[in-house]
Amino acid sequence: MPIAQAVLLMAHGAAQGMDDLERYYTHIRGGRPPQPEQLAELADRYRAIGGHSPFLSITERTARALETVLSARQGKPFKVYLGLKHSPPFIEDAVRALVADGIERVYGLVLAPHFSELSVGQYLATAQAGLNRVPGSPAWIPIRSWHLQPPLVRLLARRTRVGLQTFSAWERGALTILFTAHSLPARILASGDPYPDQVRETGEAVMKQVPGNVAYEFAWQSRGRTNEVWLGPDILERLPELSARGTRAVLVVPLGFVSDHLEIQYDLDQQAKTLAREMNLGWARTPMPNADPELVQALVESIVAADGAGAEVR
Repeated sequence: MPIAQAVLLMAHGAAQGMDDLERYYTHIRGGRPPQPEQLAELADRYRAIGGHSPFLSITERTARALETVLSARQGKPFKVYLGLKHSPPFIEDAVRALVADGIERVYGLVLAPHFSELSVGQYLATAQAGLNRVPGSPAWIPIRSWHLQPPLVRLLARRTRVGLQTFSAWERGALTILFTAHSLPARILASGDPYPDQVRETGEAVMKQVPGNVAYEFAWQSRGRTNEVWLGPDILERLPELSARGTRAVLVVPLGFVSDHLEIQYDLDQQAKTLAREMNLGWARTPMPNADPELVQALVESIVAADGAGAEVR
């Protein structure tokens, strides 16, 4: 049976091992090779997580699971093409593949729930530019955000409730939930970019499903190494402040990410965790959604909602 509909599932990408670090870092820098000390720092971080990121294998599993669920729901084949920004298979390669396969209708979906012109917007623009270069290209339905999809909120809330139970009653008496997301340059605020508001909306939706009067805050993480101002406060700044005002424990919920990768396994699990312990703070982090069926269902519901909204672009 011919496949008429497809999803272009997009994500950031990752180095495929220590030997791929320089290629990966150069691509992130727009073709400019990193300085030796920059490459050495990235290599140290990768070695700290075992020399390999699980990001690619998790993303591939998510893509295959999404393809299976969509095909079953539609009652006909529904193909998912994976396109990455900084690693093969690149977004541009995935666009060429789906055009060559004769796909008639493609949904653009990024594995990041919250929209910013500097993140999700760039993925969608790259894909649409590739399609625009092809005469008679498929109908293009871009999905800008899915940060309030009920399956996503339920998954995050359930893992938050479980995470709270890992602390002693004494720690829970002065505990703060820290919702985190990847920081972006603060200049997005001047244009009314929805990213910070969407991050907050997700956290507030999660807290409606968490019983008790638990304190919660938002912090940013993994900001870039540039001279411009980035969204704050950074989690590494917030942890000492929480300790100073009597907080006994923190539960970190990285709701801006959907899979394990360097920014989780190093920035949080090693760098932030070590600082928390130095501050005498109890520490726990909720597991990442990865390829959990509820995450896949959130992606499915996003596609169904986009289809019903008639968001087609040619």
